[in-house]
Amino acid sequence: MTKLTEQLKHGAGQAWESVTEGWRELGARASGALTRFWAEDVKASNASDAGGDKPAAADVRDGSLPPSRWAFLAVDVYGTHDKLVVRIEASGMAQEDFQIEMGAPETLSVLGRKRYDPVRANSSYALMQCAYGTFRRDIQLPVPVDVDRAKASYVAGVLRIELPRQEPVPHRRIEVRGA
Repeated sequence: MTKLTEQLKHGAGQAWESVTEGWRELGARASGALTRFWAEDVKASNASDAGGDKPAAADVRDGSLPPSRWAFLAVDVYGTHDKLVVRIEASGMAQEDFQIEMGAPETLSVLGRKRYDPVRANSSYALMQCAYGTFRRDIQLPVPVDVDRAKASYVAGVLRIELPRQEPVPHRRIEVRGA
């Protein structure tokens, strides 16, 4: 092999490694953010039972594209000494479109409904990447929280949930008694 061929081969190998590393990192970081959207007639509470065959299309007319059934809802979870903050980027919604629940002891569930804009319903699309319909996002929390003191707000396309940390249960001894 000539020196130029070896240089090209080495450069192509480095480029390929860089691309694959980028895809691996993107996959690892974004896999949790990938969220399924279901058609409007499927309730978010039972969306996980809906199966994988129902599109999230509101009303698809001739010549238009169906909306995406998957979208990225990026979530940040960070803590301070007294609370956890969950931040979800969910643009194009209103505060009444969200329902927040604590199911399991340390699992926060965010249910939502992104509505299809009726003004655009009669249009035909060349590109449609936004997802519409109902969704459910379960977020595993790193510590127990006090749900009764939680607060949530939705401003500029960001849902922010503040969850005070649960007070630690004091260590107590239990006396063993005879019958």
